[in-house]
Amino acid sequence: MTHSPHSAYPDLDPSATGARGLCPRCGEGKLFKGLDVRENCSVCGLDFAFEDSGDGPVVFILLGLGFVILGGAVYLELTYGPPLWLHVLLWPPLVFGFGIPLLRATKGYLIAQQYKTDASSGRLAGKKDQR
Repeated sequence: MTHSPHSAYPDLDPSATGARGLCPRCGEGKLFKGLDVRENCSVCGLDFAFEDSGDGPVVFILLGLGFVILGGAVYLELTYGPPLWLHVLLWPPLVFGFGIPLLRATKGYLIAQQYKTDASSGRLAGKKDQR
């Protein structure tokens, strides 16, 4: 069994832990509290301060889901011409019903991948961090 360079914990697959919203180090603690990332893991104590997924997950989900939902709405309108109220009832629940779970899974995956690869802000060699 291989081990992560971070600790004596097993090397976990980011796809399995991140997509399910679990701690990238132990695979047991919860990563999220709602849509927000927790401060630390309740099981192994990993501090999630390293997390910097930025807008990546939102961009992926908004563009992909927007393309599919808008395509469906245009197809429905051009093919059947339903009343406006049907569009209002149909599309918002689909956006939220698919968007939030996909956002959590994508953000979790990117955080787990960031942990596994020990990714951080880029710096020039020999320069100190000027934060």
